[in-house]
Amino acid sequence: MKIEILGTGCAKCKTLEEVAKQAVAKIGGFHSVIKVDDIQKIMDYGVMNTPGLVVDGVVKSTGKVLSVDEAIALMQA
Repeated sequence: MKIEILGTGCAKCKTLEEVAKQAVAKIGGFHSVIKVDDIQKIMDYGVMNTPGLVVDGVVKSTGKVLSVDEAIALMQA
């Protein structure tokens, strides 16, 4: 599973990145968490509000920090 965190480096973006890493640790297995801070790449996903959570190329959440359990649910959906 490829997980991307979309954001330019704000506090919410950093928090979501940590939440995603914790969620991946709980799920187990080999999954990559990548921070995307390039505005053009973020816009290519159609995301206007950061942070964004993208799982395997599909935008799952934008504009809010998720809990670990919420992130797990979106990653497994």
